[in-house]
Amino acid sequence: MTFHQMIQSDKPVLVDFSAEWCGPCKMMAPILKEVKKEIGDSATIIKVDVDKNPAAASEYQVQGVPTLILFKNGKQLWRQSGVVQKSGLVSIIQKFTVNS
Repeated sequence: MTFHQMIQSDKPVLVDFSAEWCGPCKMMAPILKEVKKEIGDSATIIKVDVDKNPAAASEYQVQGVPTLILFKNGKQLWRQSGVVQKSGLVSIIQKFTVNS
């Protein structure tokens, strides 16, 4: 499945644009694991390495990593750069799953 097919989902898709060399990106990994545990199947979380997928990163003007973007039906609903805490992410995802 391609990146574009994944973000067309009617279920929210949280994309973590990150890089291997990025310290804050490493901090996001355990946070995202916890978020996944809490939200279960109500949303999908995918990680995109900006060095391996420069086209996706430039298409969404990802300037710095980590950048998190929440998509639903191919539309960008929310985005933030930097480390985002678990509680904030869970509430953002839930906000968009409840309204569906």
